[in-house]
Amino acid sequence: MPHHPAVPFAPTARQAVGAVVSGLLLVSCAGSGVQGTPGTPGLRDPYFRLLGNGGYDATHYAIDLAYDPDESELSGEAVITAKAGKSLSAFNLDLHGLDVESVTVDDKPARFNRAADELTVRPDDEIPKGSTFTTRVVYSGEPETITDDDGSEEGWLYTDDGALALGEPAGSKAWFPGNHHPSDKAAYDIAITVPDGLEAVSNGELRSEKPAGSGRTTFAWHSAEPMASYVATVAIGPYETKTSTTDDGLPVFTAVAPAEAEESAEVLARIPEIMKWSEGRFGPYPFSSTGAIIDREGAAGYALETQTKPVFPGAPDLETLVHELAHQWYGNSVTPKTWQDMWLNEGFATYAEWLWAEDHDGDTAQETFDALYESDDPELWAFPPAEPTDASVISDTPVYERGAMVLHKVREAMGDEPFFSLMKDWAADHRHGNADTDDFTAYAEKAAGKNLDAVWGPWLYGDGKPKSP
Repeated sequence: MPHHPAVPFAPTARQAVGAVVSGLLLVSCAGSGVQGTPGTPGLRDPYFRLLGNGGYDATHYAIDLAYDPDESELSGEAVITAKAGKSLSAFNLDLHGLDVESVTVDDKPARFNRAADELTVRPDDEIPKGSTFTTRVVYSGEPETITDDDGSEEGWLYTDDGALALGEPAGSKAWFPGNHHPSDKAAYDIAITVPDGLEAVSNGELRSEKPAGSGRTTFAWHSAEPMASYVATVAIGPYETKTSTTDDGLPVFTAVAPAEAEESAEVLARIPEIMKWSEGRFGPYPFSSTGAIIDREGAAGYALETQTKPVFPGAPDLETLVHELAHQWYGNSVTPKTWQDMWLNEGFATYAEWLWAEDHDGDTAQETFDALYESDDPELWAFPPAEPTDASVISDTPVYERGAMVLHKVREAMGDEPFFSLMKDWAADHRHGNADTDDFTAYAEKAAGKNLDAVWGPWLYGDGKPKSP
């Protein structure tokens, strides 16, 4: 996600009360003969305490949606396959708005209740530790746009001719129930039924496009590789779509709003070139396809690195396209354990922009670093990249530019050859996993063969501008 604040949904008093109510209900049901204990209603993320849910690991989502733009009505059925991390008497799913009609667990009706964004599910039978279980939720309603504390919008964004679903950090819960924390990644199958004349685009590969009757068409998309919910997307509109392949045979799928087609053509034609360069810098591409979704200008307030197909509001410039494609390695494949580790996404993707310029007759990374240091921009030094002050700033300048400066100081300390090996090895060894700042600092020091406190102290954790560049 390039240079924009798109974050917070801070826990409210209503959420806190909801968690208490939920807890009381779970205590009451624990005496019903069901053994085990309830899963927690949140994962205690440093900035989003009730985001995500404890007690299980989601492994697959099968989401079947139907959307009517004229009525702004979404109906859905989500089948969530998960593995129990302990014996469960109850568990929670994150869901914002929308009306839940029914819930089953392993095809048996389950009791449920809502408290704010927590959907608590109480199966009749205990779910044994280590077992795999499926939860089916049928729901409908008008999906909501979530306005973050900083004024940016996520969730279900209504457009003039369709809709756009964006999820960083918590917007995906506006259109499907799940474990909406980046630490719990899963495979996805997403089917969307829309009126004829519209396209429905999502992550991964298009498996089928079939008539659904009553003047509607169903588009079915498959994402085999693990995906965090915040980079899941649905884009609905009269897009012009195109399929092609890179020289290596990697499928490329682009969906472009007609108003943006002419202006986007040149930059999208460079996707194969960017992918080849990125693999040279970052190692093998971690997914089975690539591409882009370009909606009308103003459809969203930012670009987002949605998995396999970054979303852009209007034709992107080359640097932004490089940034979002770099995120497929850093952020989408290697995903942060918590939202405090956002710099591991944005610092890496920003540094990718610097490297692209360096490799294509632009400023060297050192020149970009020096210009930033000499700019005296107070926002750059507002907080350390690894310690944002609160949820409202996790997409602010220090996370991006100062995060990239940290990587440049690591490069300076290690030398080019070991540093670029580090970039590839970090992506390879954490492929499709999660990592935090401590993981990276330990990994970098092992690769460097020495202590790097001279980098971490002033650049990653230090307050204010370091005295020397």
